[in-house]
Amino acid sequence: MKKIVYIIMCMAMLSSCHIYRNYQRPDNLPVDSLFRDVDMAAGEDSVSFGDLPWQEVFQDPLLQELIRFGLENNTDMQTAWLRLDQAKAQLRAANLSFLPSLTLSPQGTLTSSDGGKAVKTYELPVQASWEVDLFGNLRNARKGTQATLFQQQAYQQAVRSDLIATIANDYYSLLMLDEQIAISSSTLEVWKEQVRLLESKLKVGEETENAVTQARASLYELEATHNDLLRQQREAENTLCTLLGITSRTIERSSLKEQQFPDTFQTGVPLRLLSRRPDVVQAEMTLANAYYTTNQSRSAFYPNLTLSGSAGWTNSLGQAVTNPGGWILSAVASLTQPIFNRGKLISNLRVSKDEEQIALLNYKQTLLDAGQEVNDALYAVSSAQRSLESHQKQCRELERTVQTAEALYRTGNATYLELLTARQSLLSARLNVVSDSFSQCQYMISLYNALGGGATD
Repeated sequence: MKKIVYIIMCMAMLSSCHIYRNYQRPDNLPVDSLFRDVDMAAGEDSVSFGDLPWQEVFQDPLLQELIRFGLENNTDMQTAWLRLDQAKAQLRAANLSFLPSLTLSPQGTLTSSDGGKAVKTYELPVQASWEVDLFGNLRNARKGTQATLFQQQAYQQAVRSDLIATIANDYYSLLMLDEQIAISSSTLEVWKEQVRLLESKLKVGEETENAVTQARASLYELEATHNDLLRQQREAENTLCTLLGITSRTIERSSLKEQQFPDTFQTGVPLRLLSRRPDVVQAEMTLANAYYTTNQSRSAFYPNLTLSGSAGWTNSLGQAVTNPGGWILSAVASLTQPIFNRGKLISNLRVSKDEEQIALLNYKQTLLDAGQEVNDALYAVSSAQRSLESHQKQCRELERTVQTAEALYRTGNATYLELLTARQSLLSARLNVVSDSFSQCQYMISLYNALGGGATD
């Protein structure tokens, strides 16, 4: 009989060997064509922009200090660390599941019949139980828990990368608002002086009432715009403080003109996204977890072997005399083979396979989304540079236009409306230059984040 059982078990193990296979990355992933308009041969051996430490990308010392502070005090970052610690504890529990469980359950009784002398009995048993992992149920559970740990690590890295990018983006937003407020303040001073000059000319009949009212209306509009910029500046500071985990206060900062980035950068080969970008790694670990869950569903069709036993000391062995005591030993082996479980095992396997396919589709879509973000950021960086150069040229031309309009206005060869139009155009162009400088910083952050930069030190 024992030989028959052994033969059946060996046959079952041979037929179910696939449940012991480790997860392997699926083929036919859209990796080679992820990056558009990028020379793969040139970037194959180069260091990716996303591989650079964040200290080399964001070179402003004040910004670096804010990022360090945020990494230590941001509540989302602290929560991610705690989630990672939970996953590590679960993996330790999964590793210990291969060992026998031991239970100490001492018990004692006190018995007296018809008022006679009380009889004291006691037992000190130690019970052990060990599930023999013949068909990979525990193994796949441990592998799935390990994939969950890697998933939480990727999540923690994603939070870290996003936090660095958000702090940098908010910091550059503040610098942009500082530049816009400075331009607005200087323009207000010029406009106030112009209104005083027009009012003086109106008194002596050298200017019309219409020119004065137009100048005042433009001044009031500029004051309203300036006030709105001040509000945005205060809100940006409050937002950054909340992100850093501190109460609202003034943020020490430099200027937008002082910001520098690496002169040259490479995207690297698209395959690096599979191991560098946290959300891609997280999606793959979700797929791996689903793979091992499917293996667990398969192993549920096979027998479950459990060995249990107990050993202990008792002073009651069934004799009339309860002393002296003696040892109690027992051992049990149980083999459970599911036969009919109302279709639950088949349904669980089908559900697990579907979940695995869903995880695979999500993994492919995450990879496509990552490639899109890299492509968008690459083009946006170069586009912002071109726009900045064009608006800088526009500013130089409009500065000459304003100088000419002022000279013509003083000699009476140009109307005040022409001068007003030239100054408004120059103001708009200056604000566009500041906006382009900020956009350039913003797109560099987006590219760095899209390549998985800042996820690790």
